[in-house]
Amino acid sequence: MDLHPGQELLLMHLLDRDGQTQSELLESVGLDHSTVSKSLRRMQEAGLVVREPAQHDRRVMVVHLTDKGRAMREPLATMWRTLEEVSVRNLSAQRAESFVGTACAITDAINNRSSSADESR
Repeated sequence: MDLHPGQELLLMHLLDRDGQTQSELLESVGLDHSTVSKSLRRMQEAGLVVREPAQHDRRVMVVHLTDKGRAMREPLATMWRTLEEVSVRNLSAQRAESFVGTACAITDAINNRSSSADESR
């Protein structure tokens, strides 16, 4: 799909809610500022997004999908569906369900760890 690693995540977040600020995208994907900025610059050069200053604060950049970016919805959904099918191909339904539960528990623990660390400061 001619995307660099991580750009699919940014696209998915924008497909869920177009018009996010760069800071909101940064927070939602959990990557550092320079990585997101570089990815968005490349995505803009590829015609997938446009960045423009926010009306309330010209220093804040708002990211919008272009028609080309919005057209990535189905190819991205197909890619994730294929990845899911391949990932669980050799697992029984019970083992696949167990795996998903374990993965969600690990994700929650990681997300809660950063929240707990913030609260303890």
